[in-house]
Amino acid sequence: MSRRIPVARFCRAWAAAVSLLLLALGSPAVAQPIANPVATFAGLDKITARVTQFDVYIDETVLFGALEITPRACYKRAPEETLQRTSAFIEVNQLSLTGTSQQIFTGWIFADSPALNAVDHAVYDVWLIDCKTSSDVPPPEERDISRE
Repeated sequence: MSRRIPVARFCRAWAAAVSLLLLALGSPAVAQPIANPVATFAGLDKITARVTQFDVYIDETVLFGALEITPRACYKRAPEETLQRTSAFIEVNQLSLTGTSQQIFTGWIFADSPALNAVDHAVYDVWLIDCKTSSDVPPPEERDISRE
């Protein structure tokens, strides 16, 4: 008497065997992204057509025009990676004339594809340039705020 193996069970077993074979042969490893303490941005003021490049430390809030920009994470991958190599999670608030702020963007932005998740604002454009380990700007805890 012959015994029939259900097709779904056969497919699962075949997929598991192929996966084990690929692991044994050594599939290419995907490098983990490296967290960096500094995000470098560029900002365009559409009224004056002036582009400004600036460094911001993670969890620091800076003012660009009427926008408050706060990077929460900045990751960089090896240059040979095919995935998005440089990405940052940011929060952007817009300040009003009364001093209140309204969140206009929260999410990931990518240096390799600046238009993929763009900060949508009528006057300002902001995009990620790079993630770095250091900056010429001293970290917030080392700044002398008495002079400001």
